[in-house]
Amino acid sequence: MNMRRPAYRDESLPDIARVTAALAHPSRTAMCSALMDGRAWTVGELSSYAGITRSTGSEHVNALAGAGLVRKIRQGRHTYVVFSGDDVVRIVEGLGVIAATQSPSARSLRAWTQNHNLREARTCYRHLAGRLGVRLADRMRARGYLDGAWQLSPRGRKLVASWGLTFEVVPRGEACMDSIERRFHLGGKLGAALTELYLEHRWIVRKGQTRAVELTESGEKALEGASLAERWTTAR
Repeated sequence: MNMRRPAYRDESLPDIARVTAALAHPSRTAMCSALMDGRAWTVGELSSYAGITRSTGSEHVNALAGAGLVRKIRQGRHTYVVFSGDDVVRIVEGLGVIAATQSPSARSLRAWTQNHNLREARTCYRHLAGRLGVRLADRMRARGYLDGAWQLSPRGRKLVASWGLTFEVVPRGEACMDSIERRFHLGGKLGAALTELYLEHRWIVRKGQTRAVELTESGEKALEGASLAERWTTAR
């Protein structure tokens, strides 16, 4: 029997197959989706989110860690899992953008509600995404708070300073393609800083243990004061 010999190249190439293989499992992609909220999760929490046992979840986390996608942090009796870096986040979000389909979810009112909430407003790792994030970014650009390169304009710096956010070095913003809306929201360190401010002021609040967030009444008033609001959906 003739055995195919492995192909050797003169040039060494990155082992992309190893990384993509680690993501090529529904439970592991579900775990990555959970980590996109920017928080540290325990293995048990990730397993519960993915709908699998903790022992199976531990194996999946080890596979992700072995591929360099996540890292485990030991603190006391708990082990927490986080993404290895912002470059991994961009890869996961980018794969979501080019995916032609959505993974199946349960046919239930609860699942429909959660999907609706995520589409309306959610965190994309550390910045605001969903319809709320896209619309807010559009309005910040239209009102001249962001320039054409997605950086704070002088007018934008005055606005965020009035919100209590000042910088010695203004963090850079960038256009981040929303994986569901297929439009841009504000990403980069600027997007992360503003989202942290929204959460600290409770202008947006998290909805349960998912990435979904919603705009509060005080948040709507703050945006109205900056001529950034329209018919936002507010928290009840």
